[in-house]
Amino acid sequence: MPLGRHDLRAIPFGAVTKLQMIGGGKMGQALVGGLLTASWAAPDELTIVEVVAEQRAAVAAAYPGVEVVEAPVADVDSVLAVKPNLVAEVCAGLTSPRRVLSIAAGVTIASIEAALPDGTSVIRVMPNTPALVGAGAAAVAGGTAATDDDVAWAVEVLSAVGAAVVVTEPLLDAVTGLSGSGPAYVFLIAEALIDAGVSAGLPAELAATLAGQTLYGAAKLLVESGTAPSELRAGVTTPAGTTAAGLRVLEQRGVRAAMIDAVAAATERSRELGD
Repeated sequence: MPLGRHDLRAIPFGAVTKLQMIGGGKMGQALVGGLLTASWAAPDELTIVEVVAEQRAAVAAAYPGVEVVEAPVADVDSVLAVKPNLVAEVCAGLTSPRRVLSIAAGVTIASIEAALPDGTSVIRVMPNTPALVGAGAAAVAGGTAATDDDVAWAVEVLSAVGAAVVVTEPLLDAVTGLSGSGPAYVFLIAEALIDAGVSAGLPAELAATLAGQTLYGAAKLLVESGTAPSELRAGVTTPAGTTAAGLRVLEQRGVRAAMIDAVAAATERSRELGD
């Protein structure tokens, strides 16, 4: 059953085993930072694996007490936060992995399982970039050997940087089209609002501030109120008022249909990349 943000907060953290984050890039660091902030693990219970020496030094400075190494260690839980084309190589280098959680886009559970010892628990996750600020949306799918406890563990890891839902793997393409690519759609809307504000006479800096806060406030209201977006939209819209005039133009220009088509196109592209 899918889990919402409020459900996640009710899940007790399980017993922590040693966890290694393979990849010290932005997403890997976001997850480590979230796990530490949430007290999911102490610094000495986490390891970051990073092959680039300069990056290892930067990561070690950013996370005192966290072990930072060049190669994976054996017999621990692992999170694959590497580029998709490196997943098979990284899996081949793992020794006695306990559980493997992959956030690599487009890399199927079957291909990960094929690169690991038989019976390894694999969990595939589709996160999104707002995880970098602790506001991510992620979907979690378990592999053939993954137990309910393994999936719950993955939910714990991802909930440290936002919210997570549990899905079957075939739904991950739609998740990619919606929440994986979704931040880019929102950023495009932000660009358009800023341009519109400037065209209407606002200074660019002021337009950017108002657009950003408007999107943030609307999203916060949507998530925290639990009210349907249609109801929230109606609450802003006075008949024959300014908002009604603006919405009429958006509907006439097919903004709703364009958004639906965008998610569909991204979903289909995700399927193609997975194949």
